[in-house]
Amino acid sequence: MNTKVVVNGMELAAYDYEHRYSEKDGKQLHEIQFKFPVTSETYHDVAVLLYKDDFHVEVPDEDIVFDATIKQYSTSITNLYEKNQVGEYSLVLEEKAGVAR
Repeated sequence: MNTKVVVNGMELAAYDYEHRYSEKDGKQLHEIQFKFPVTSETYHDVAVLLYKDDFHVEVPDEDIVFDATIKQYSTSITNLYEKNQVGEYSLVLEEKAGVAR
C-alpha cells in the first residue's frame, strides 16, 4: 500500500513506509523510512530536492508534520538520465532536533 509523503511540496508515492521515533538529547523525534519510484522524467527534480537536505515533511494520512534532514539514502540504479528508466529510491528522514513543531 502506498503512503503519500510530501517533501517540500513534492508528493512522493511511498511504499514500505515506516514511522518511528528516535531519541536525541531527551527529545522524541520523528523518523520515517520509505521507498519510492523515480522515473527518468522525474529524476532531475528529485535529485535537486534531495541535494537540499533541508526538508519540510508531511504525512497527511498520519497527521505528521516535521522538518527533517536525510539520515540514510540509496538508489537501485544510477542511469536515470537515460530515457524510460525507473529506479527505486530508499530514504530515511529524521526530524531536526531543536525545531519546534
